[in-house]
Amino acid sequence: MPRFVLSLIACLALIGPAQAGVIKSHGYTQFGALKYPANFSHFAWVNPDAPKGGTLRIMGNGTFDTLNPYSLKGTSPIATPNFIQYGITELNEPLMVGNGIYDPNGEEPSTAYGLIAKSVEYSEDRSWAVFNLRPEARFHDGKPITAYDVAFSYRLLLKEGHPQYRTYLQEVARVDILSRHRIRFILKRSGNPQLILQLAEIPVLPQHYWKDRDFRATTFEPPLGSGPYKITEVVPGRRLTFERVRDWWGEKLPVNRGKYNLNRMTVEFYRDSHVAFEAFKAGEFDVYIEHQAKNWANGYNFPALHRGAVVKEEIHHDIPTQTQGFFFNTRRPVFQDRRVREALALLFDFEWTNRTLFNDSYKRSRSYYPNSQFRADGLPIGDEWLLLKPFRQQLPKTLFTQPINVPETQGHGIPRETLRRVLTLLNEAGFKHRGGALVGPDNQPLRFEMLLVNPNFERILQPFRENLARVGIITDLRTVDRSQYKQRLDGFDFDMILMTLSQSLSPGLEQWQYFHSSQANVRGARNYAGVQSPIIDELLDHLINAKTRERQVAAARAIDRVLMREHYMIPNWYIDYHRVAYWNRFEKSTTPPYTLGLRAWWLKPEYRL
Repeated sequence: MPRFVLSLIACLALIGPAQAGVIKSHGYTQFGALKYPANFSHFAWVNPDAPKGGTLRIMGNGTFDTLNPYSLKGTSPIATPNFIQYGITELNEPLMVGNGIYDPNGEEPSTAYGLIAKSVEYSEDRSWAVFNLRPEARFHDGKPITAYDVAFSYRLLLKEGHPQYRTYLQEVARVDILSRHRIRFILKRSGNPQLILQLAEIPVLPQHYWKDRDFRATTFEPPLGSGPYKITEVVPGRRLTFERVRDWWGEKLPVNRGKYNLNRMTVEFYRDSHVAFEAFKAGEFDVYIEHQAKNWANGYNFPALHRGAVVKEEIHHDIPTQTQGFFFNTRRPVFQDRRVREALALLFDFEWTNRTLFNDSYKRSRSYYPNSQFRADGLPIGDEWLLLKPFRQQLPKTLFTQPINVPETQGHGIPRETLRRVLTLLNEAGFKHRGGALVGPDNQPLRFEMLLVNPNFERILQPFRENLARVGIITDLRTVDRSQYKQRLDGFDFDMILMTLSQSLSPGLEQWQYFHSSQANVRGARNYAGVQSPIIDELLDHLINAKTRERQVAAARAIDRVLMREHYMIPNWYIDYHRVAYWNRFEKSTTPPYTLGLRAWWLKPEYRL
């Protein structure tokens, strides 16, 4: 090929696709405008002059069997409960921060500011994006972070990473390395403002470290990163030590000022929450994030709290709380009839559970998006009604004329009229009483297993089990270790599970992973219920392609309404505040509405040695 033709091709690659306009910014927001200008110095909720020093001792829940957080195989620390709250992680730094789990913004939904990337350029129709990398960005071994590392990370995660990465990276048509510090992503479709936000969250992996390693394998070798901390000690499954990188390249960036103030963080993993709490009371670690209402109400009567050495605090937040419920595996024949799922949901007495077991601490979830504006409340109106209108023939009339109804009791047992409704639904589904059990059309009893990983939930499920037995449904409770639990989840080898799905300030592609038909039979995917609904699939397209916040809210509410109508889970409960106890060694600025903000705490002078 003639040299001038090669030069022309190179120039066209640098210019990129022709567009009506190009936007360049220090940050990116899916909707509206950025809160902070290009010259901002720090976030408002941190203390930019917070002193550095000292050690934070924290607890891990359960155990870990790998330090690779990007593979389907094994459980890494970030995948264990609460770990994300601590502000330390084995994850690699992303291009931008704020919207993902690496470092939540705390103040703005659907927004990210530059980290490894100092700026982003994108077309008005969102058909491509260019990330401009900071020349000073370095991995911990001193090697610079380049566009080659970003391109390598994209290809590696797409080919060998956890299925969740393939879900959102599949929208990329092509990746162009424009220079050592400029990389462009060409998208398969234009007009989707969230895709660029997802690309900004790509963790940047060091090509020189991973190119000769098995990316899919489990490992206890601390991965090479570029962030504020690196792992310096590993006791497999039991303990980790993170130490602050003294010459960290990103320490003075506006997104990092006032954060990561501890020199060292040690993490001790506990398999039993009761043992962990006793260790906290004895001063073995510094922060305890409480998840048991009974313990929060009755377990803090100990001397250190009375004398002020321990602080017990309820901190209100506006974070959309996670979806929590008893999920039916609709791949199982026993749960393929919606009437059976509805009948079982009627037999869960939340009010009795909340009064008797939780000291009335919780609110009942009536949505897949509790504590958020995405909840389908009342009747569908406006844009939500317009999104649901094309499906009026497939959906029941009551979905348009009646609000979502979650059963309630007086807290003293299941009422007789509810039991009659349960038996009516089960009879309509073909189940009849025979010999004290419910027998289906296949002459088999209605029997299923509730799979658990946390034995503390047995006391909650046992009363539910007894309610089921009253109408002839046989249930088995089975608690397994985390390794077996993960294997069974990855292969959808369960009948019913108690599951939580993380929700965000801007629902998008993760909803595709939770509910899209394409994910129902992908090993390791998160469509645990096995949802396969053309209606949900189309509504998910509207959600992901929403061009305004109002349209996004309407699509999420429509999805919520249809999911609740189909009874894919029995909704559980939630709270809208953090329950945190900590030894009185810390100082903090304000707590932002959308994150706990532990990464911005610092130690009092006497503890900074």
